[in-house]
Amino acid sequence: MIRLIVYFHQVDDKKTIGPEAFARIAPACPVVADVIIVHNLFDALTSSSSHRLHFLIFDKYLRSLDKVVKVAKNALGLSISNLQLDEGEITLDVDGAVPTQPVLQHVGMSAWPGRLTLTNYALYFGSLGMGSYDKAVRYDLATDLKQVIKPELTGPLGARLFDKAVMYNSSSVEEPVYFEFPEFKGNSRRDYWLDICLEILRAHRFIRKNNFNKIQQSEVLARAVLGIFRYRAIREAFHTCSSQYKTLLAFNLAESLPKGDIILETLSSRLALLSVGGAQHDMTESLHTKQKLKLSPVAILTLGQLGFNSQKESNLGAGVEVVGDICVGETNLLEIAVKKSISDTGRVEAAQATVNQVKVEGIDTNLAVMKELLFHHIAIARHIEHFASWEDPFKSTMFLMLTTLVILRGWIRYVLASISVFLAVCMLWSRLFNRGKPLEPIRIILPPNKNAVEQLLTLQEAISKFEALIQDGNIILLKIRALLFAALPPATDKVALLLVLMAAVFVFVPPRYIILLVYLEAFTRELPYRKESSDKLLRRAREWWFRIPAAPVQLIKNEEKRKKKR
Repeated sequence: MIRLIVYFHQVDDKKTIGPEAFARIAPACPVVADVIIVHNLFDALTSSSSHRLHFLIFDKYLRSLDKVVKVAKNALGLSISNLQLDEGEITLDVDGAVPTQPVLQHVGMSAWPGRLTLTNYALYFGSLGMGSYDKAVRYDLATDLKQVIKPELTGPLGARLFDKAVMYNSSSVEEPVYFEFPEFKGNSRRDYWLDICLEILRAHRFIRKNNFNKIQQSEVLARAVLGIFRYRAIREAFHTCSSQYKTLLAFNLAESLPKGDIILETLSSRLALLSVGGAQHDMTESLHTKQKLKLSPVAILTLGQLGFNSQKESNLGAGVEVVGDICVGETNLLEIAVKKSISDTGRVEAAQATVNQVKVEGIDTNLAVMKELLFHHIAIARHIEHFASWEDPFKSTMFLMLTTLVILRGWIRYVLASISVFLAVCMLWSRLFNRGKPLEPIRIILPPNKNAVEQLLTLQEAISKFEALIQDGNIILLKIRALLFAALPPATDKVALLLVLMAAVFVFVPPRYIILLVYLEAFTRELPYRKESSDKLLRRAREWWFRIPAAPVQLIKNEEKRKKKR
């Protein structure tokens, strides 16, 4: 850290540095920056200084970071007796201890205030009792319990009103648990806790995916812990909120960045080289020899020097100088992977901005947009429907002969290939002649405006139609179940015989002829001399289907279901 401060004084008279210098030097001190997030850290520090980092801003960040570390150390000493933390478990943050900033835990219809604590292995929530906190409930983040952590809406009596909660769900809890962070304006508290909880969860998933040993696991968790300390320092010193691609948490960033999986793979390969004495090597050795040397667990050693690690891990750093993820005279593979990923982020953000611009509200408006986008497809479908109606016998006959020839000759694959080639040629033509020209916006005629009551009625009608579709689907499935289990033996016999005949057809008749027969039956159904017989056949099939009973269904309440499980 002292080297960084000296470097500031040596850059220029204004005591500022640029992004390249900061990205190259700052990761040398692991507590100050990490290779994966160093560019985002620089952006956060220089958001108001024309992309030049002033010494005063950097000094403010260091002071805030030092304060966060001291607070975390004090919380570690105080929370061991209350939470009974395991060895190596570090308290990262605590919320809800101040009455003006409570944390509410929602389980089902009930809500209760309490204190929320995050460690590098779990979440703890202690409900507020009579003047003290009850024994904290532990929500594990380390083991594979299919945990889900995401933002959620909460409110009184289970109402989904306020977007200020984090949901935790796993196979170890009966129902989802919601932690609400009430505040008058915004949801920055919720976003902060969501980020740090996901960081720990994703760090453990990264560990399980790569089957790391004990030292490698501790190194990964130490990196996550240091990242959360840096995130807290920036948040408390500058009151800034990071976006998806600008987060200061390494594992969250790798999850959102393009090619972030490559960053994690590169990090995994570097962690495979970990060794206790990796930093103690002769600086006069050749570069080829240095590349074969093991790396030191810098994050573990850094936490040990800060006073967090257990006695066993603290002894690892005895006499070892902590050097971060930098290589003098060269760029390591992790830096290269991060730079490649960041270079693609700009295009992703620009594309996402266009997506956000074209999002519209309202069911009617979205339907109007979709109809306009699918106009040509709808027109083709209408033409095919017109041919199938046989209103123009000549056109319908020509279309039938052409499609029959395509099916008989086996030209369907060539038709699909021709469509693909045609689309490719159109795309290349547009790329060649529309180079640099912006796309013309699609003109959409807005539907008539509706007031609140009309919108509610439209929504109710849409929900009713959707419910009717679900009911029809359930009835079909229940009738099929009745046929399978012979609830109506004569109908089951007919279906079984039909299935046997279909099996024989599939075995002895070539597929192209089966497709042709199905196509001819469907396309010629509206022919004048076939229409009456087709209608009668459909009527008989419908009547037969109506005679089939549905399989019975028994609805059980939740309480009865729980009693049966017990």
